[in-house]
Amino acid sequence: MSEPMTEAEDPADPTALAAGPESPAPLGVERVPTGEPAVDARLDRLADADHLAASGHLEVYEDVHRGLREVLTALDRRPGPPAPSGAPAPYDTRS
Repeated sequence: MSEPMTEAEDPADPTALAAGPESPAPLGVERVPTGEPAVDARLDRLADADHLAASGHLEVYEDVHRGLREVLTALDRRPGPPAPSGAPAPYDTRS
């Protein structure tokens, strides 16, 4: 004798299929803003992966990674404060 199906197991119910283990589901990871708008915008893009199957995550992750690299590269191009006169160059390993 078979057990009766519950409402969530009914194959005729399209919402039951959407709630199955194969459906994408947000991880619910809370993200704390960094304070750098360009970085926060890239990290917000990670939420797009919540609605994709695992096979679609790579495209989102690569896009976010590329964007974060661009932000970091742009930060390296910004002129910094002038070095104090007579100070050794940064990363000088001499004692």
